[in-house]
Amino acid sequence: MTLIQKVVLNSRPGTSGEAVPDNFRLEETNLPTEIARGQVKVKTLYLSVDPYMRCRMNEDTGADYLKPWQVSQAIDGGGVGVVVDSRHAGFTSGDTVTSFYWPWQTEAVVDGGLLQKLNPALVDGHLSYFLGAVGMPGLTVLFGVKEKGFVTPGANQTMVVSAAAGACGSLAGQIGRIQGCSNVVGICGSDEKCRILVSEMGFSAAINYKKSTVLEELKKFCPSGIDVYFDNVGGEISDIVISQMTHNSHVILCGQISQYNHDVPYPPPLPPSTEAILREKHITRERFLVLNYAHKFDEGLLQLSQWVKEGSLKVRETVTKGLENIGVAFHSMMTGGNIGKQIVSVSDNS
Repeated sequence: MTLIQKVVLNSRPGTSGEAVPDNFRLEETNLPTEIARGQVKVKTLYLSVDPYMRCRMNEDTGADYLKPWQVSQAIDGGGVGVVVDSRHAGFTSGDTVTSFYWPWQTEAVVDGGLLQKLNPALVDGHLSYFLGAVGMPGLTVLFGVKEKGFVTPGANQTMVVSAAAGACGSLAGQIGRIQGCSNVVGICGSDEKCRILVSEMGFSAAINYKKSTVLEELKKFCPSGIDVYFDNVGGEISDIVISQMTHNSHVILCGQISQYNHDVPYPPPLPPSTEAILREKHITRERFLVLNYAHKFDEGLLQLSQWVKEGSLKVRETVTKGLENIGVAFHSMMTGGNIGKQIVSVSDNS
């Protein structure tokens, strides 16, 4: 037996409550030494915390593709680690692997069918990037922009990104620019985030919604209107952005983080006035699910890797050390404390 640490769901915040660190609990448990055929023992290196996980804290996630976490049971999500022992033909000791269903544990025994082997050379050894820019967030942005944004090079289009300093938002503005948008404006919650978006990530401008009047700033920075809106937040900010969109423009519905603590369906209903604007201006706003593009994941990851390596896609991470601090990291991410992808570093690769 091996003594390990794991994080379980201590309590549910309630369908309309704010998730807090006390909703998570660290426990010690024993991991069997022997593993069964088809299983793989892994050591956890990095774990991902993401806004969609707030839905998994409820008894009903509101989405048929998301299973709720169970109270007093180990939590799972995106993770990267290394194979310690394997009785699965596809993996050998030392392989770097990932899964969407990685247990929040220092070590774990998992079904090999849930793992994917990774090539560390894709990220020049920055293995945490597989949970961000060269992982699911990166794919979400890439296919969101390509499939729902209808960006046309040379068309002088303006893109606005909400939660623009987050895991998806910070990539969305950059990929929008790479795909051909000439004017990219981010909305975020601090002057530091605004500075980083403009000076490091190539945004044309950034708006601090906590200090500025968003409508006035959008009119200043988007004088010809908004052609593409990468929506991560929903709520009042999105209503304001949509009011400034052009005819036949497009909303990329990535997330609705401002609404995740409210008991509403996904995507949340819009005010009648906003619905009217969508209809009158023929603005597309379709639900977007990256899993529908699984057949394109390999080519997408290669593209993201190339952009990161050549420096055209800048990567920012906020790294919290220690499995015991994952609840704090989750709460910080949900309240805008992160810049770029929020990562929890569990152990080193030694």
